[in-house]
Amino acid sequence: MRQRAIWSAVLVVGLALAGCGSASDSGKSTSSDGKLVVWDWKSGEPFAKSYLDKAKADFKKKHPDVEVEFVAQPFDQYYTLLGAAIQSGKGPDVMLFNGGGQIRDRVDALVPLDDYVAEDKQRLAGWEAFAKDGKTYAAPVTLQGYPIYYNKAIYQKANLDPASPATTWDKFVADCAAIAKAGSKCFALGNKEGVGIQFWLSSMGSTTLTAAEYDAWIAGKRDWNSANVKRLFQTWKETGDKKMNSDGANSTAMFNDSFALFQSGKAAHVMGLMSDVGHWQDFNEFLTPEKLGVMKAPIVTAGTTPTLPYDGGIGYAVAKWTKDPKVAADLARSLSSADALKAFYADAGAIAADTTIDVSQAGPAVATIVGELKTGKPALHVALSSKTLDLMGRLSQQLLSGSVTVDEVVKQLAASDQAG
Repeated sequence: MRQRAIWSAVLVVGLALAGCGSASDSGKSTSSDGKLVVWDWKSGEPFAKSYLDKAKADFKKKHPDVEVEFVAQPFDQYYTLLGAAIQSGKGPDVMLFNGGGQIRDRVDALVPLDDYVAEDKQRLAGWEAFAKDGKTYAAPVTLQGYPIYYNKAIYQKANLDPASPATTWDKFVADCAAIAKAGSKCFALGNKEGVGIQFWLSSMGSTTLTAAEYDAWIAGKRDWNSANVKRLFQTWKETGDKKMNSDGANSTAMFNDSFALFQSGKAAHVMGLMSDVGHWQDFNEFLTPEKLGVMKAPIVTAGTTPTLPYDGGIGYAVAKWTKDPKVAADLARSLSSADALKAFYADAGAIAADTTIDVSQAGPAVATIVGELKTGKPALHVALSSKTLDLMGRLSQQLLSGSVTVDEVVKQLAASDQAG
């Protein structure tokens, strides 16, 4: 499998495509007349070259005399390095962010972009993940969602109908037992980084919480004592108790070990992504499009309706210390321009934030995913702060190992969430 960068947990090592910055010297990068510095964890990857070429060409039309330098940082150090830059009040002019808590926790260091991106609002989706208190702080590049992929060949081996995956939790658990008898695990799970629970929370959220509970969660009115909220963590624990997950989940890296388990046919399902790794195009390298299925989450709470959880995935923001916010905002816009995002979709397979891109030739899995975008809802975990997500990751490992109870988990998460 091609090793790709990911917004979640992959080490990205690379030099800038323009200029020669690196992680070791990039802390000294500051804006200067006629130059903009960009930090990200994508630009060192081969699949990003055509995307960046298109973006730089678009920007050069507007600002031919402005030099742009991309500095690819290692992802596992990215937010630490960015935090140091914010503390010092100097650093890159434009920076890449994950949607959700990572950017919302740092908006005091960013320029609101609403006055600059008004023309892009209709063409691009995913803005909400980069917004706080009614202001937008990044231009979205990708949409990030959490579809459940499954291997139709394993279904056939287990005498299950690959065209009709289970629609209820009880039936799904029964199907997993049949899959185990046929020699495969039900889920490929990597939770070494504690990220697996984020995917679980969002993928299973719409079929476990009522619609009112879901909307309240996204709005920040979370009832951690709700029986349905507890049920989300109980089903997570159940997968461990019933040995539905791949062996050693807490010591397996999600990126890219868990996805490799799925691709190699050792597990029937994986909660994957819509971005540039752990997604349909990656899996098609080993599973033909006809063998790769996308299923809706099985219903846990009667009366709920499965929906695809998705938000803005990654987007470029502008630092407050940049000397010319408009020029820097123009660069962020070029990085989300139509031609650039078409190249990103074509080469990386990511579901881009540009809703005008034609994906009709991508195969049945991506057609299913895109077809669900209209009725999709924001992902539950994206609404949480980065501090609460870190705690949830640690507690999720303890749930799988049996060293903590669900009641203890929701109590700790409630305290963290309420602390802000």
